[in-house]
Amino acid sequence: MGGRVSREQWDERYGTEALIWKADPNRFLVEELDGLAPGRALDLACGQGRNSIWLASKGWEVTGVDFSRVGLAKARRHAAERGVQATWVEADVVEWQPPLGHFDVVVVMYLHLPLEQHLLVLAHASEALAPGGLLLVVGHDRSNLIDGTGGPQDAAVLYSPEDIVAGLRGLTVERAERVRRTVVTDAGESSAIDALVRAVRLSS
Repeated sequence: MGGRVSREQWDERYGTEALIWKADPNRFLVEELDGLAPGRALDLACGQGRNSIWLASKGWEVTGVDFSRVGLAKARRHAAERGVQATWVEADVVEWQPPLGHFDVVVVMYLHLPLEQHLLVLAHASEALAPGGLLLVVGHDRSNLIDGTGGPQDAAVLYSPEDIVAGLRGLTVERAERVRRTVVTDAGESSAIDALVRAVRLSS
């Protein structure tokens, strides 16, 4: 039976000196947001903070939220090493309620939960957007199980662009598609399949 990875499992996974993923921001985050005028950004399930730190380096006022104390400690340390500041919140994103209408950008990157919980997080994310604000969701697509590389091997926590779009309310979808990225493995280069959705809240 599928389910989410626990706080304790993430703490254990982050409990090494090294970053478990590279420090560079996600390529789709950069492609979609680079060049936007900075404002207030919310990074839900921020992990070690690589995307939050990139946003802060571009002048965004960033809030990063994650339930892993160990992951957030790494995020704070690496932000300090980069000379940037962010607000770090230790909380479960399924339960945490962001301020309404506050953020110009909300990003949800590689958050994998049972779909009902994931859609609840996205509902909170949508409500947190200011008029004209942008929501960016990227994660391992369900098709990655068979046709791609890496990512969770549990279909219960994977989704498609259509799943995400169906759960959005009050937003205009600008992009919803499967995208591929190159993954380097011991056997050489391979390809992973992600779901990407970009949507905006209409200006009032």
